[in-house]
Amino acid sequence: MSTIIIDSYLCNACQTCIEMCPDVFELSELTGKAELIDPDQEVTAAIRQAAAFCPEKCIEILD
Repeated sequence: MSTIIIDSYLCNACQTCIEMCPDVFELSELTGKAELIDPDQEVTAAIRQAAAFCPEKCIEILD
């Protein structure tokens, strides 16, 4: 199973991932940065595309 990691230090809260996958990503109320809605989210092609389009490259998918 693949794991999605978001480096909140690199995240600039641009919301690109949220626009591409609103059912997967959200902005944390605590940090204002992107986070997973479900930490056990299955990695899909759409999630991989959102990670690729992230301007800060803060989303990593470990296979």
